[in-house]
Amino acid sequence: MDEEPERAKRWEGGYERTWEVLKEDESGSLKSSVEAILYQSKRKRMITSHNQVRLGMMRHLYVVIDCSRSMEDQDLKPNRLTSTLKLIEKFVDEYFDQNPISQIGFITTKNKRAEKLTDLAGNPTKHTTALKKAVDTVCGGEPSLYNSLNLAIQSLKHMPGHTSREILIVLSSLTTCDPANIYELIKTLKTLKIRVSVIGLSAEVRVCTVLTRETGGLYNVILDESHYRELLMMHVKPPPATTSSECSLIRMGFPQHTVSAVMDRDAKPSFSMSHLDSSSSCDPGLSLGGYFCPQCHAKYTELPVECKVCGLTLVSAPHLARSFHHLFPLQTFTETPVEELQGERFCQACQGELKEKSMFTCPSCKNVYCMECDLYIHDALHFCPCCTHGDAAR
Repeated sequence: MDEEPERAKRWEGGYERTWEVLKEDESGSLKSSVEAILYQSKRKRMITSHNQVRLGMMRHLYVVIDCSRSMEDQDLKPNRLTSTLKLIEKFVDEYFDQNPISQIGFITTKNKRAEKLTDLAGNPTKHTTALKKAVDTVCGGEPSLYNSLNLAIQSLKHMPGHTSREILIVLSSLTTCDPANIYELIKTLKTLKIRVSVIGLSAEVRVCTVLTRETGGLYNVILDESHYRELLMMHVKPPPATTSSECSLIRMGFPQHTVSAVMDRDAKPSFSMSHLDSSSSCDPGLSLGGYFCPQCHAKYTELPVECKVCGLTLVSAPHLARSFHHLFPLQTFTETPVEELQGERFCQACQGELKEKSMFTCPSCKNVYCMECDLYIHDALHFCPCCTHGDAAR
């Protein structure tokens, strides 16, 4: 492994004198300085999120949750474990809202071992139920990064190459107990093109820095609970497409949910293919209805899923439609000074007065928006409301 740059080791050089950022204006108020800081943070969000094609919209993500002794610390209320599980529940909802044809799974690590909390699946209810039960987990011992990564690799290495394979680690401990050389495992992750990101709850750890740098992931350490939530939500969107990404056609099936009539004599309850490798007590088991693969007629209880018999990717049309904006993102609005606007200065979306320095103009319809609306349009709506209104009027 290459050593880190020398400047990254000198924490003194990168230390920010936060008390020098805030400056009083002529009236002695700090309001202008605070607004400037908020403006810069919004600008940073816009630059990193706008107009990026995200080809890896079919994602397979494993979230590794540290359940070691350090998760009992109470710097996050009521403790780190409870706070983490509540935030991850919200993360699951956002994840499936933005990635409807993706799957997620959870792994816990404590006492030098790693166990699957849930397998990769596209059902958010299943994961949320498991996370709520995990609140009663007894924390203890040390985590094992090696065992956690190795357990995730066993599932992710069999996933199709056109999907985005990722691991997100929430690490509280400053130590890890590994049965083998973790740097060899990092080379394996890099070869398999599995992207690993880490969110630290305590402090930066050298092995995590190397892990994320070699696999192309992100490594951040939280400041407080709000910053923790912000770091989690950074992983909701698929990673941007790289220059090495290749185009490939993906065969998909679009099965409809069918239910046999109870009075039908020929109707017989049957197990779904997803039930065969599921140990969950909430699995429906025998049922009359389900999704049947159009190619081999294998039965499944939920979508999306990859058929275990013929390998066909099974999704629903609405799921695919909701992922459309990842392939064709809304173009970035043009930023111009508010002073250049002729006439009334108000946002076309919220109808509020343009109070900030800049306004944002849609290149198609030439309507202007404030920064808050620009962020909302690009992050949530994914279409220009004025353009859509004009098309509807025509």
